Amino acid sequence: MRKILLTGAGGLVGTHLLPLLNEEHEVCTISRKNISNNNINIDFSKEWDTRALPKDLDTIIHLAQSENFRDFPGKAIEVFNVNTTSTLKLIDFACKTGVKTFVFASSAGIYGNSDFEFEESMDIVYKREMGFYLATKQCSEIILDNYSSLLQIIQLRLFFVYGNGQRKDMLIPRLIDNVRRGVPLHLQGASGITINPTHVSDAAKAIKASLNLSGSHKINIAGPELLTMKEIGRIIGNLVHKQPQFIMEGKEAKNLIGSTSNMSKMLIKPATKFKDGIKDLI
Repeated sequence: MRKILLTGAGGLVGTHLLPLLNEEHEVCTISRKNISNNNINIDFSKEWDTRALPKDLDTIIHLAQSENFRDFPGKAIEVFNVNTTSTLKLIDFACKTGVKTFVFASSAGIYGNSDFEFEESMDIVYKREMGFYLATKQCSEIILDNYSSLLQIIQLRLFFVYGNGQRKDMLIPRLIDNVRRGVPLHLQGASGITINPTHVSDAAKAIKASLNLSGSHKINIAGPELLTMKEIGRIIGNLVHKQPQFIMEGKEAKNLIGSTSNMSKMLIKPATKFKDGIKDLI
């Protein structure tokens, strides 16, 4: 049994991961909500002290991320505090207190967009069009790279996670709402970008499986299917019994597809098809 600190425990992935961890481990959570009996109420957007954390941890799983990712520059300092400063303070605490494993939830968006699928071995080159939020995620990866010789660090790049309990302003819930209301979906090119969205149950299982790894790794967490935005719209339309509307913008579609080869070999093979997983939200 491990003693685990789980941040972001009240978020989409955290609420699905926590029951899986509780099956085998002792888990302390960090959340602004009282998500568990062992919850530590910390707001990463404000000043906080690592002395509030348990000193006998084996593992830290850092899922917390700012919900104000669209508010730049208005909430820039808050976003940086949550996404980057918290990572530095936690990994520094981990080194000083003998934590053996640090798991970090990064974002697939740091890859940018391309016609090919992204593999973890590719160099990540900062592009201004990434925006401030993704820049803070890349900063955290750079920070953790510098600690990877000191303890085991697992960096997981999540691709379009969706599922029950997700905020309504995220991509898949917004698409569902637009199809229901008859609001046209805007497509780049004839079919829109291609993605491989990840059901939250697969993401949670993969994160739990990462605790069994040895050594430091970067691994994509992505779904089993490659789907265009038009295909996603049609699947949603079939389930809500509404014909989706589309507007083609004429731009060249740039895709965001993650290779699942390492995920399948090292963690779990993603299994949830979109037409099944989307029922949680519908």
